[in-house]
Amino acid sequence: MEKIKLDKADKHILNILQEDGRIRNAKLASELGMSPSPMLERVKKLEQAGIIRKYVALIAPEKIGKNTLAFVAVSLAVHQLGSLDAFKTEIEQLPEVLECYHISGPHDFLLKVLVEDMDEYREFVINKLTRIGSLNNIQTWFVLDTVKHETHITVE
Repeated sequence: MEKIKLDKADKHILNILQEDGRIRNAKLASELGMSPSPMLERVKKLEQAGIIRKYVALIAPEKIGKNTLAFVAVSLAVHQLGSLDAFKTEIEQLPEVLECYHISGPHDFLLKVLVEDMDEYREFVINKLTRIGSLNNIQTWFVLDTVKHETHITVE
């Protein structure tokens, strides 16, 4: 994966947009002492380069009744390309899975799962997760308290 060279202005733009993705182009340009037209071009280039993937609204899960966050380690019984790809494809279809990482170590995948409660988690595991072929082991850790949750990636 190629690292893209960013100048000081690009880095400043990225830091500002991570704090306020809805900032108006004119205000962003003003923050950097630029005119709006070149600012718009810079932001478009960052988007086209894939540095800015998308703009989102961050939701407070507890405000919509999603109170149970779990990290789930999954080990597969078969470690062949087909079974890895099949697992990834199935996981992408599960809305309860916020994040999925293919990891090294004793497990193959680490999932970040958000559900309403233990009943919904049980249904998720029994009716969705265990129906994916070639699972060998599932271990779950429930989050008791979130000490830090950050989405901002510092660009220096």
